[in-house]
Amino acid sequence: MHKNRLPDLDEIDLKILHFLMTDATTPYTEIAKKLDLSSGTIHIRMKKMTDLGIVRGSQLIVDYHALGWDITAFLGIYLDKSSLYDEVIQELKNIPEIVSMNYTTGNYSIFAKVICRDTQHLRDVLHDKIQKVTGIQRTETFISLEEPLNRLLLLPVEKVEVNTNKLA
Repeated sequence: MHKNRLPDLDEIDLKILHFLMTDATTPYTEIAKKLDLSSGTIHIRMKKMTDLGIVRGSQLIVDYHALGWDITAFLGIYLDKSSLYDEVIQELKNIPEIVSMNYTTGNYSIFAKVICRDTQHLRDVLHDKIQKVTGIQRTETFISLEEPLNRLLLLPVEKVEVNTNKLA
């Protein structure tokens, strides 16, 4: 199977994904009504997409700033040797302030996103946790001043037909 091909998905599957990616709290019964299908069909198709690894659960999106965690930083991480990548990643996974990591091309081996309460907390995470990981040569820190966009990539689907006769 070609990597860019969607495995065993049809237009209905893509429409179901579209609705849930737009609003993950949409009940299956509402999606079923909009697509003129049964709720059971939506459940079966979602199970199929979960079994295929296309859908990997759901998540709660938290506004950390509203909770007083005011610093979002990105770290470019240089390794002593690229062969240490797997060991370094395992150690970094144990640092709760790191919320995402990417293996990258370019100057850094790893690019990580870190969320902290304030600049002192960021300093402590960098100095006491990240820079003590064996295999990390050095880091470069970029503090985010604002995140004007954070969204899912909505997959292209044919016009989503909605059955308005069955709504409310």
